[in-house]
Order: sequence, then C-alpha cells, then structure tokens
Amino acid sequence: MAKNSNETATAPERVVVVGAGGFVGSTVVAAARQRGYAVLPLGSADIDLLADGAGQKLRDRLQPNDTVVFVSARAPVKDYAMFEQNILMAKNALDGLAGQPLAQLLYISSDAVYSDSDDPLTEESVTAPDNLHGQMHAAREIMFQATLADVPFATLRPTLIYGAGDPHNGYGPNRFRRLVLDGTPIALFGNGEERRDHVNVRDVAELAVRMIEHRTTGALNAVTGKVASFRELAEMTIGFSDADIPIETLPRSGPMPHGGYRPFDPAEAMRLFPDFRFTDLEAGLRAAFDEVKGAKAK
Repeated sequence: MAKNSNETATAPERVVVVGAGGFVGSTVVAAARQRGYAVLPLGSADIDLLADGAGQKLRDRLQPNDTVVFVSARAPVKDYAMFEQNILMAKNALDGLAGQPLAQLLYISSDAVYSDSDDPLTEESVTAPDNLHGQMHAAREIMFQATLADVPFATLRPTLIYGAGDPHNGYGPNRFRRLVLDGTPIALFGNGEERRDHVNVRDVAELAVRMIEHRTTGALNAVTGKVASFRELAEMTIGFSDADIPIETLPRSGPMPHGGYRPFDPAEAMRLFPDFRFTDLEAGLRAAFDEVKGAKAK
C-alpha cells in the first residue's frame, strides 16, 4: 500500500526529470514548473543513457536532496534487443544515482506489469507480466528499489495514455485523432470491441507532482476506473470533426489482447489524494483533438 510521508503538499528543493524530452516527461516538467518548482529537465541530448559514462554524467548533474523522476524508456518493447537496451538505461542511471542523498525517486512505470484478470486490477494485483514490455518495467522497478534501498521510492503505473503531444502512432485514440484530422478512414481490429482504460497525460503528470509534494512511497496506478471500447473511441473522435469519416474493420491475426477487457480500480489514487479527479474521457479526447487541430491550422 502506498503512503504519503508529507501530510500536506510540500515543495521539493529541485525536481530532476530523466527522460524530459518524451511525451510523459515533458508533461511532468510543465506541471512541476507550473507549481513554481525548480526543475532540471534531462533528455537524451543531455545524457545518452545507452552510452558509456552516462552514470557519471548524471551524477555530475545531481545535487543533495534532489527529487528524481525517471521516465526514460524505449517503448513499447517489441523484442529482446529493446528489452536489453531499457535494462542498460536503468543500469547506467543507477550508476549515477547510487549513493546519492536523494529526497525521493519516482519511477514512471506501466500498468503492463500486471497479469490479466477479469476483476478490476489494483496495486495489490499480481505483477507477473507475460509480455516483454511489462517484464521490462517490472525488472526496472525491482532494480531501482533494490539498489536504492535508502531512498524513498515510488512507482506510478499509468494505463494507456492519450494526449495532444503523443509522438507515437499506436492503435487507439492518438492514432484515431490523426486519421480523422487527415480525413482518413479509421481501421479497427475485429469490431473494435476491446474495452480498455485510458488516462490523460496531464492527469499522469498531476499525480506525479502530487507524489513528489507528498513524498509518496509505494506503488500507485494512474487509472480512471472506466473502460471504453475502441469503437467508442473511434466514434467519439469522428464526432469531434465535421468530416464524414468511415470506420473500417480488419481481420484479427490473433486473440484480442488481455482477452478484450482490462478494468482497474482507482480507489488508491482517491485515498491518497481525495480532491483529485481524473479527466472525463470524452472531454479529454475533445480537448486534445482541438489542441492538435488548432496547431495544424497555424
């Protein structure tokens, strides 16, 4: 069970975000700066975590009592070469973090660490992933916690993330938005009946900042507790546009991921942060759609 060490929100001395150039990392940087906190963003241009000497470069940038948010990853992990690279990135980061007087380490992981279940998943659910992406995150969680035993450690496990700044083109709301804005049909696997939980990237960043302020330890899921089918997501996205975008279907080449249903229980987030509310899915998708549409029009 996660625990807040600070009863009230307390400003960190400095937040160091490793992986600040990515979709989630850049949003965490923005959220922390919006609070007025000192932030050191470190992207791959600053420190290449796959290069020799990366640990020492990271160590040289740290100060006593830094709060470190580690979100750097090559994802999603598709093969063992990518798995190995991600483990090397964590190892090199640990070479720099080990022995440092850190205030806290927050690792932004993934809900992929959990095994499938017909019941809503919680932070106490079994973490025995049967896929490389989940295995990578589970291994990294263990590496950080075991190596930095004297550092307050927390892990934030988001489910599927959406938002205007997503650079990937994975199946789901971010791809659907691109297709609709380009006037291209949306292709769904089967009938798009899989039901999944989707979380706004700004909600993930808000939870990360709250965990920093309260010096939270333990695991927390960034999940809304609501599921929607991919067909519903496609229909919502088309509804944001004046265009008549058709939905097409593709035959499946295998079984539906997660058996087509992966629910979560968000009670832990509500217990830790009672005044926090997740963004309504349709409202969040519309806001991201309008933001990208406005940027394209400039």
